Amino acid sequence: MTMDAPTHNAAQRRELGAFLLACRARVPPTALGFPVGRRRTPGLKREEVALAADVSASWYTWIEQGRDVRASTEALERLARVLRMSDAERAYVFALSGYPPPEDTHDESLTDGLRQFVQALDPLPAYVRNNRFDILIWNRAIAGLFVDYGRLAPHERNTLRLMFLHEPYRSLIVNWEEIARGTLAGFRAAYAQAADKRPFDALIAELAERSDDFRRWWPEHDVRRFDEGIKQLDHPVLGRVDLQYVALVPQNRHDLSLVTYLRRTKG
Repeated sequence: MTMDAPTHNAAQRRELGAFLLACRARVPPTALGFPVGRRRTPGLKREEVALAADVSASWYTWIEQGRDVRASTEALERLARVLRMSDAERAYVFALSGYPPPEDTHDESLTDGLRQFVQALDPLPAYVRNNRFDILIWNRAIAGLFVDYGRLAPHERNTLRLMFLHEPYRSLIVNWEEIARGTLAGFRAAYAQAADKRPFDALIAELAERSDDFRRWWPEHDVRRFDEGIKQLDHPVLGRVDLQYVALVPQNRHDLSLVTYLRRTKG
């Protein structure tokens, strides 16, 4: 990851230095293979952090002292690994250094709290998807509105795939082309930002092979956010329904979106 040198003020530099000091104080030397020996302060020495992170000791000292020096994103990533930072702490260091949030390092594991929250939203339809638009958690209300995701194979639980390959969606969603194009535009934006594009490429290849509409629209290079709008349904039980959908990003989980639907009333 390479970016132009950011700008950050003296207060941010001092806070960054103090935070790095606090982080190295909590890491036991043995965690990095250094002997404990006799130490005046707990944790790692500056020289040990510099050695483990492959930076010069003087440069790291200047960072902790709040001097006006610049850290690249690569150097910050190495410091985050050496100092055993959480994703939230890593994002904090990037922010203090003037950079946007980095890619999250965690896997697709989901907290029990997020799972319980989605279920508690019922009867409000809701699901959680990742940045490839895979549906990871859903509640009963949204399954009744669209499709019972539990009856699908895991690889079929994907918003974009359902939009282009699940035939009932075309009769269910009245404004199908508008929604399909918008979903595709949002997917393209997510694809550009993904560090690992291989899962995206596999889905793109499948859709290009199996969907004429996808194959025709993908080369148009439409890119835009698609996190709010109106979806019109011709539901077999509920009849004509206009829904307002909103996609929200949980704090510290920038790879996920919580998608909810509200019944739209005329007023």
